[in-house]
Amino acid sequence: MSGHSTNPRVLIVTPEIAYLPEGMGNNSNGLNAKAGGLADVSAALISALYRQGADVHVALPDYRSIFNGHLPPLVRRELRTISSSVPDERIHLARDRAFYYLNHIYSGYEIENIKVSLAFQREVINRIIPQVQPDLIHCNDWMTGLIPAMARQLGIPCLFTVHNIHTVKSTLSEIEDRGIDSASFWQQLFFEYFPSSYEKTRDSIPVDFLLSGIFSAHFVNTVSPTFLAEMIEGRYAFVKNSLKRELANKNTAGCALGILNAPDPSYNPYTDEALFCKYSATNHVFGKKANKLVLQKALGLVRNTQAPIFFWPSRLDPVQKGCQLLTEILYNVVRRYWNQNLQIVFVADGEFQKHFKDIVQFHNLSDRVAIHGFNEHLARQTYGASDFVLMPSRFEPCGLAQMIGAIYGVLPIAHDIGGIHDTITHLDVSKNTGNGFLFNTFDAGGLSWAIDQAMGFYMMPLAKRKRQINRIMMQSAATFNHGVTAEHYINLYEKMLQRPLVNPENIAAGKMMKKNLPITPEIQSIQTWQNYLHYQEYSKQQAYL
Repeated sequence: MSGHSTNPRVLIVTPEIAYLPEGMGNNSNGLNAKAGGLADVSAALISALYRQGADVHVALPDYRSIFNGHLPPLVRRELRTISSSVPDERIHLARDRAFYYLNHIYSGYEIENIKVSLAFQREVINRIIPQVQPDLIHCNDWMTGLIPAMARQLGIPCLFTVHNIHTVKSTLSEIEDRGIDSASFWQQLFFEYFPSSYEKTRDSIPVDFLLSGIFSAHFVNTVSPTFLAEMIEGRYAFVKNSLKRELANKNTAGCALGILNAPDPSYNPYTDEALFCKYSATNHVFGKKANKLVLQKALGLVRNTQAPIFFWPSRLDPVQKGCQLLTEILYNVVRRYWNQNLQIVFVADGEFQKHFKDIVQFHNLSDRVAIHGFNEHLARQTYGASDFVLMPSRFEPCGLAQMIGAIYGVLPIAHDIGGIHDTITHLDVSKNTGNGFLFNTFDAGGLSWAIDQAMGFYMMPLAKRKRQINRIMMQSAATFNHGVTAEHYINLYEKMLQRPLVNPENIAAGKMMKKNLPITPEIQSIQTWQNYLHYQEYSKQQAYL
């Protein structure tokens, strides 16, 4: 399928997108449909490829209601006029009424999710892939799980990324009734039971969308190397044996790996508009104190700039997030460090919120523990004011709160598992290494021990503590960003294609292209962090104030 371009052509198929690089197409502005980290990873990868001068294309559903909700009415009308008259060369919107009027990407009803998924994949298989003629296809999650089977049948290298392990199932007859000719690639799909023949399979044996993507793709990746290994090892009862087996098969064949996600580039304490006082690595002490007083006043906590604040940012879910461990020790921890004014702030929804409120009310801890439902603005303010972020997760496919925390100088206290293991190492001040506090045994005692370790660090001399947080913030900004994530995906693409994404004769042209492109959010974020060393004099002035 080469010959259409001197560079290999990559088609990224995703049900979510956070943004697209300016100049990529007429519809690039205002395309924002986000339910989770998949939207950010897709946006970062597409932007990185586009900046390189790679021949990158994207296919996503035409969520007209969602897209239009981000734009003023006049802009909506203009874009409709433009998009109807001038086709985008790189942005391919799958058009179907199944998703025109959706207000959310995913429904709480499986039958609706199946309908949307099949409409999207029908458009990609029948119209977009023949039009684009890609050299490589990158599919994301169960919403695109049938496409790798078609790609394998056509001999197109395909990467399938598992962002979460949710799946849906449907029969061949339903898939074909929705306009997908699955009879041509049915043997590449994964069925709930072994299929003996097409005729006997068509109406009776369900196709698993997620497992079909894993089974038929040439390469598979998860969003954490350690979580991939944990699933293969069978550490979690919720991971089905069939999923474990297919991932193990891919891993044994050398066709599976983990690539970490990264936080949205707007998580940057130097530019975050939610913060009362923005700060950098070099003046974080001043910034933290200012933000701490504002947050304490707003939440009714004891106002004290020396008080250590522990932040709970994740949903209060006892199955995954381990919040039940904190209920067992909450009172004892607060009492143990009463003289240090230890404070805990929850900005999270979930069934366990009531348990924490009951503990706070019973022990009269309202000036030491604040509990609020999730609110992104408040969560950002709390990152800016806090010293530690609590993540005692039972399992963690990737996790972003520990990365965001480290970027803001908020050191993670976490269970050494999954994506946490890949991003956090235990702090050793004597060796000038580490960026958080890890415990190995998933129980209240392990969490209590890690909190003690964090408090031991907090009570060190300020100068010693300041040096460590400065180092952690700088290293985290350089490591936990979309540029690093995109580089891993690009390397994998080139491995699959066995040639570079941008051919040597086009490198100069690619560099020229980069110079004329606007500075995207992730580039601005990285540049900001790299400029920290130029703010020494400013930091001295702020410290004096």
